[in-house]
Amino acid sequence: MNIVRFWYNNARPTALPQSILPAVLALCMASQNEGFSFLLGIIAVFGVMAGHLSMNLFDDYFDYKVQKTDFRDRMQHKGMRARIAKCSYLNSSQATLKQLLIACVIFGFISVVVGFVIYLYRGNVVLLLAALTAILGVSYSGAPLRLSYRGFGEALIGLMFGPMLMIGVFYAACGSLNWSVIFVSIPVGLLVANIVYTHAIMDYEPDKEVGKMTFAVLLGNKKRMLFCSFMILFGAFFLIVGGVVAGYLSIYYMFLLLTAPMAIGLFYLMIEFVNHPDRSFTPQFWMGPMGNWKGIQAIGIDWFMIRWLLARNLLSFFCLILMIVSFIS
Repeated sequence: MNIVRFWYNNARPTALPQSILPAVLALCMASQNEGFSFLLGIIAVFGVMAGHLSMNLFDDYFDYKVQKTDFRDRMQHKGMRARIAKCSYLNSSQATLKQLLIACVIFGFISVVVGFVIYLYRGNVVLLLAALTAILGVSYSGAPLRLSYRGFGEALIGLMFGPMLMIGVFYAACGSLNWSVIFVSIPVGLLVANIVYTHAIMDYEPDKEVGKMTFAVLLGNKKRMLFCSFMILFGAFFLIVGGVVAGYLSIYYMFLLLTAPMAIGLFYLMIEFVNHPDRSFTPQFWMGPMGNWKGIQAIGIDWFMIRWLLARNLLSFFCLILMIVSFIS
């Protein structure tokens, strides 16, 4: 069990809400349709989790092969503000690159087995979605496409963890689709992409230094970065309000505006990061859970985590409200 815990912890489980919440939301929406199977839906959610952990580990694997993963430490020695390396277990020799690859494959294999089980009940649509997701997941940082190094990483994450994930889980659970889940999956995908994009803005300098072409690096201008941050963040709300006004969604979806202060607060923090990167902030109750804040401060990444966790919490509360709405609308 220790080795399972070791690799689970190294697969960045703090990022799992990015996949679990959209998956559970799709399951809740599917429960209101004919042909719903709770068992197949739960199996699909488990497969999503395994696939997400595999993708995180593959990201570590390919990044390490290209440039090692202690480059952020080297950036700090140059006086550049950067987070600590994301996979210290390799740099500290707790695990080898070969062992990491094996862990990647095992998590991926679990996801494949889950996909095959669902395929037996739901047919080729699930097979097609699973295959496409696997190819895109590996291509996020793996050769030859390496999409996260070409400015497409944020868009890819939004697509995979929004529409593709929600459509896949919904179809697995009830064997059909409707326009509501497709429509809702787009703003959810935007907020997932926002987590990665918020991350990319804060890692702009070190990513640029090592030649990693994130969307933020591709934009290359802080005003453009903030404009795109605004469009991604508030585009999710514009879509929901537009769907209600047009009659595609029920009035209950307007409860999502309760999360608007979190979006406004996050955008303000991003403006402050761009203009006054050394200014520190204290978590507020409306930001949601911030984990072990004293521990975060002790290792000097509070400037990063307050924004990243707020972006994650915004997605979390957005999805939780949507879950409730799916039962009452």
